[in-house]
Amino acid sequence: MALLLYTTLLLILFRYPCNGADPLGDLCNKDTKTSDNTKISNNIDHLLAEIVSRSPSPGYIATSYGDGQDKVYGLAQCRGDVSTNDCSGCLQDAAKEIRQRCPDQVDARIWYDYCFLRYNDENFIGKLDTSYAIFYFNVENVTDPEDFNKKLGSLIDEIRSQAVMPKNKGLGKGESNLSPFLTVYALVQCTRDLAVIDCAQCLAIAVGNFPNFCNNKKGCRALYSNCYVRYELYPFFFPLDSSNSSSLIGNLVVKVYP
Repeated sequence: MALLLYTTLLLILFRYPCNGADPLGDLCNKDTKTSDNTKISNNIDHLLAEIVSRSPSPGYIATSYGDGQDKVYGLAQCRGDVSTNDCSGCLQDAAKEIRQRCPDQVDARIWYDYCFLRYNDENFIGKLDTSYAIFYFNVENVTDPEDFNKKLGSLIDEIRSQAVMPKNKGLGKGESNLSPFLTVYALVQCTRDLAVIDCAQCLAIAVGNFPNFCNNKKGCRALYSNCYVRYELYPFFFPLDSSNSSSLIGNLVVKVYP
């Protein structure tokens, strides 16, 4: 029943959060088993503590805690261009906020700009899930849609090709000049538990929904449980510096805004 309910669900809101520490969205699946069982609740707390302590340096973790029917599974991932400190801070916020927002749900997910966190009592690791999505888009349209969409499409294709290369671990990013004074920036990312073919499929589904929500818009962001796609007319990702050991190089984290 839960799958049927969420297969076609798209959350539509109307403005970017102003505070960078605020989550972009969350999902507390009320059709699943609750965590009022003390052991399950304790297992979730242990799982989140492990995620917060172990994942910032590699930028990714997929793990489990407990046994039998009380076992819980968790995954966390930071955006590949953010620093270890930013990753750590984001996951600490995510772990705290998800328990406040989803106190009784065993199936819970939360999205931030820098990270994503999820847990469930069913093993979802390595399984593609496109049943739920959040879209943000800019209310303003571009002035030359034909040229913009052509160049954006080429850029998205290029960075999707990057993301499915094993050495890039699910991350692709780049930019393209629209004019001497205007550049479009884009980033895609898959969770690192996915097989290459599933990463490609998740990104294809996300990009395929752009015409439905982001057609001719100056910016758009699609957040799924297994992938993330974003483009803007301003730089929003950090440069990757191979000499900076604090950078998570190659690691892999419809609302309207003005």
